[in-house]
Amino acid sequence: MTIIDLSHTIKDGLRTYKGLPPVHVCDFLSRDDSRHHYDEDTEFQLDKIELVGNSGTYIDSPFHRYADGNDLSELALGSTVNLTSIIIRIPATRDWCAIDRSFFENKDVYGKAVLFDTGWSKYFGTEAYFSKHPFLTAGAAQTLRRAGAVLVGIDSHNIDDTRGRTRPVHSELLAHGIPIVEHLTNLNALPDQGFYFTAAPLKFKGVGTFPTRAYATMD
Repeated sequence: MTIIDLSHTIKDGLRTYKGLPPVHVCDFLSRDDSRHHYDEDTEFQLDKIELVGNSGTYIDSPFHRYADGNDLSELALGSTVNLTSIIIRIPATRDWCAIDRSFFENKDVYGKAVLFDTGWSKYFGTEAYFSKHPFLTAGAAQTLRRAGAVLVGIDSHNIDDTRGRTRPVHSELLAHGIPIVEHLTNLNALPDQGFYFTAAPLKFKGVGTFPTRAYATMD
């Protein structure tokens, strides 16, 4: 079995979303300090991590958008693990590419994780990542939902157009229990179909979004 990593590396100072604080990683208990608690030649590193849920490659549950929606602890593993998948390739652009249903209207998405490969992940970690990014339209989200997609992912800064204050794609998909995975990477390493996608969330109660180790498997 071949495993393809689709996640960005999370590290100290990483800022995934403009306006949100960066990740902070430091020692809670350093190796040097731990030696006082153990026998000779025994040491451990305990880390302290401060981050917002929207860091790195992360998964959105309905609770992220709706107060009465399922949180991460309530997402069934079957909705995020080993999903039959399809990739929709979007031509490269640098000017707010609106991805409508015409990009996938002839594709069978029923029961599948639908992943949009826009090539935008190459800008991750730079200022260019935050503006003019590709996004799905409200109509595209409605079509995916009606066609039976079970998860939607993208390698862009946001699955919605961030120029306005509404988020119709998040609203449509999460209202119907369809998880969203944003900030994917390495989708160009996968075939269009014939693989399985996994983005299992940590079992956090009262949390709507959190980093995930997204990956694909192929026989």
